[in-house]
Amino acid sequence: MFDKVLIANRGEIALRILRACRELGIATVAVHSTADENAMHVRLADESVCIGPPSASQSYLNIPAILAACEITGADAVHPGYGFLSENARFADILAEHNIAFIGPSAEHIRLMGDKIEAKRTAAGLGIPVVPGSEGAIDDNDEARRIAAEIGYPVLVKAAAGGGGRGMKVAYSQDEIEGVLQHCRNEAGAAFGDDAVYIEKYLAKPRHIEIQVLGDGQGNAVHLGERDCSLQRRHQKLWEEALSPALNDEARREIGTRVANAVAELGYSGAGTVEFLYENGQFYFIEMNTRLQVEHPVTEMITGLDLVQEQIRIAAGSQLGYGQEDITFDGHAIECRINAENAFTFAPSPGRIEELHPPGGLGVRVDSGLYSGYSVPPYYDSLIAKLIVFGKTRNECLMRLRRALGEYVIEGVQTTIPLFNDLLAEPDIIDGHYDIHWLENYLDRRRESEAGTAQKA
Repeated sequence: MFDKVLIANRGEIALRILRACRELGIATVAVHSTADENAMHVRLADESVCIGPPSASQSYLNIPAILAACEITGADAVHPGYGFLSENARFADILAEHNIAFIGPSAEHIRLMGDKIEAKRTAAGLGIPVVPGSEGAIDDNDEARRIAAEIGYPVLVKAAAGGGGRGMKVAYSQDEIEGVLQHCRNEAGAAFGDDAVYIEKYLAKPRHIEIQVLGDGQGNAVHLGERDCSLQRRHQKLWEEALSPALNDEARREIGTRVANAVAELGYSGAGTVEFLYENGQFYFIEMNTRLQVEHPVTEMITGLDLVQEQIRIAAGSQLGYGQEDITFDGHAIECRINAENAFTFAPSPGRIEELHPPGGLGVRVDSGLYSGYSVPPYYDSLIAKLIVFGKTRNECLMRLRRALGEYVIEGVQTTIPLFNDLLAEPDIIDGHYDIHWLENYLDRRRESEAGTAQKA
């Protein structure tokens, strides 16, 4: 086991990793920018090192500074959390060169799954169903028109690198395809330094289903069920739940087994998530995330497994101590991402936390680094907390979520809590009948209603 882990991240995920390390008896090192010198993870870590100014490029993405912090403190492993350097193969390679363990998969697997074209080709070769589309990057407009005509409009043009919805746009007809291609190439080149794009069939009303997996790199792998992440805005998830209300036990077992077998065959080591679109009973591979996910707590709630501790054990060379038959799913869990944003315009709302009262009670978990008097900085992602609730049934879970949101007090910044309160009054949400476009359509209807009311006034 490791003696000391450096946490190359910030906010709630840094605190989450710190707690897992402490329960394993591992010393921790927090790194931070000058903007985060008073952050909770810095206060609680055994040691802390300032690695630069507020800009992420000069601090949390500054590989030489993080490497120097490892050497100064004697850390023998690094946990990257999610975002920042979590899927940076070069970072994993550099750590290995300095005999520092990267708590995550191999650099080879990060590179493989980081290229969406190669990831799709690999998935298909491992027996995972994929969305119909181009086999590789699209080189010219004639090729794009031919492929789009073969699979049928509408089609989705996607960047080969990156994520977060950038370099992604729908073409509804042959008249639009050239313009959409150019738009996506430009956006992908600017965002990721790689303007390669490919084409997939656009699915009208799919759900976003992801399968959590663990592999030990020694031929063993299990799946931990699925998460439904369909409630999203501009490809950014806001509400996640496990298990999905759209799947039955047979579908869950079939896709989970197929994914776990593929991960074992790949020799994958650590935690990973295989993401799908799901429509009309069919799964279509999107990508594999070679890291911990923001929404991992809902899986922990229904399985009883600590995914961060599992990551650490695997990175230290341990085999999985259990098989698929040992994994059971109990109850239902929902996570709401509490962002420092206006609940309906999503405008960022950094500032000082004047008053804070997180909810509690049976089945309620809050992952957050907030405290009264803390100033939410304007430089980073707006996620400030995750509210996770558990119930024996989905209905009990929804009732508990409603109660917990009613208790949650965060004063001094705007948050997304009012949005979740409103969603819990929607019949589609209560019944679990939603797809990846539902939230965008709901927000559009709300804006139109508010505009109409303002005109009448």
